[in-house]
Amino acid sequence: MDQYIIKGGMSLAGEVVVSGAKNAALGILAAAIMTDEEVLIDNLPDVKDINVMLEAIAQTGVYVDRINRNKVKINASKLHSCVVDDEYIRRIRASYYLIGALLGKYHKAEVALPGGCEIGARPIDQHLKGFRALGADIDISSGRINASSDKLKGAHIFLDIVSVGATINIMLAASLIPGKTVIENVAKEPHIVDVANFLNSMGADIKGAGTDVIRINGVSKLHGTEYSIIPDQIEAGTFMCAAAITRGDVTVKNLIPKHMEAISAKLIEIGCEITEFDDAIRVRGAIRQRAANVKTLPYPGFPTDMQPQITAVLARAHGTSTVLESIFENRFRYVSELARMGAEIEVKGNMAVVSGVDKLVGANLNAPDLRAGAALVIAALAADGISTISDIKYIQRGYEHFEEKLESLGAKIALVDTEKAAQKFILKVS
Repeated sequence: MDQYIIKGGMSLAGEVVVSGAKNAALGILAAAIMTDEEVLIDNLPDVKDINVMLEAIAQTGVYVDRINRNKVKINASKLHSCVVDDEYIRRIRASYYLIGALLGKYHKAEVALPGGCEIGARPIDQHLKGFRALGADIDISSGRINASSDKLKGAHIFLDIVSVGATINIMLAASLIPGKTVIENVAKEPHIVDVANFLNSMGADIKGAGTDVIRINGVSKLHGTEYSIIPDQIEAGTFMCAAAITRGDVTVKNLIPKHMEAISAKLIEIGCEITEFDDAIRVRGAIRQRAANVKTLPYPGFPTDMQPQITAVLARAHGTSTVLESIFENRFRYVSELARMGAEIEVKGNMAVVSGVDKLVGANLNAPDLRAGAALVIAALAADGISTISDIKYIQRGYEHFEEKLESLGAKIALVDTEKAAQKFILKVS
C-alpha cells in the first residue's frame, strides 16, 4: 500500500506551479460529451478522479485520446450508451455530472449513485429538483439514478441551498433544453464560471455564472472547441498553507490571485507576508504566527476544502483559534490524527477550538479524506521527526504529483510502497 514518508522540520522555499482545477475539469469532461464534434481540453490535472471520469465516458463509446498527461482529445459522436456504472465511477462524487450532460443531449441518463470522500451528508436532492423542474422523470433503484423525458423544457429554478454540484449539473442539462432556464441562489465558485465558459465556447448561451442568478437560453446543438482549464484554487491554497506552517518562502505560480483572496487574507491575519503578482502569489511565513478565527462559507468566503489545511497552520500559531465549519458536518475527522502529532484541538459540534503549540512531532497517520490528507502532509512537513501517512489514495484523487512538487521546494518526502523502501528513505534522511 502506498504511503508518504516525511522527515519534517524543513522550511519550504522556491517556486511551485499549480495544476488545472480538478473540480472544473470534472464538470468540463462531462460537458465535452454534449457535442458530436471534437473537443480539445488542455491543463487537465493528472489525478485519479480525472482518470476515472475519462475511463467512464470511454466505456460509453466516446473516443478519448490522452495526448499527454495534461491534454485530452474527446469525440462523443459514437456514444452508444447512456448507462454509466462501474466500480470506479461509484467512487467519485462527480459521476453525477454525467446525468446532466446525458439528459441534456440525449434526454435520458442512467448513472451510478455518486461516491467520494466521507465528509458528511451531501444529498443530491437539489440536482433532482432541478431535473424534475426541467421535465425529467427520476427513478432511483439498484444504486443508479435514472432520468429521462421527451418533454424537457426550460424552467425557473430556485435552489433551497447553495450547491456547487447542483448548479453545474442543472446548467449542463439546461444548455441543450428548449426555452429559457433561470437558476437562482446558485453557487459562485470559480470552477462554475469555468464550466459555463467552456459550454459557451461550444455555442451555449449562459449568462450570470459567478453571480446569484444564472440565465440559460437553450440551444439546439453544441460544437467542438479548444479550451484550457483554470488553475486549481485549492491546490494553490494548500501550497500557500504549506509555506505558512513551515515558516517558509514559497512563490505559488499559475494561479488567479482573485480566487485566492479569502485564503490570502487569513494568512495575512495570522502574520504571513503575501505578495501578489499577475499569476502568482509569494507567501513568507512568520516565525511567530498569531491565532485567528475561521468560518467556512460558499465562495467568495473561506473554502471548506481549505478548512483542514488552515487548521493545521493554526495548530502552530500563538494563542487560541476557532474554526467553524458551516458546509459539511463531518469534516473534523482528521483532528484525532493531528492530536497524535501533539496538536491541541477540541471539537465541539461543527467548531474546532485550536490551542496553538510550539511544535508538532512526527507520527504514524492515516488520511481520512482528500483535503484532510493534504493537511496531514503539510503538518508532517512542519513536525520534528519522521511521519508516515497511509491511505494516500485519497490525496492522489486531487493532487497531481504532490510529493514531487513538495520535494522541489526542499521537502524531505517520498512515496513508498514497501517497508524496505520506507526504511531506505528513513536511513537516507536520518
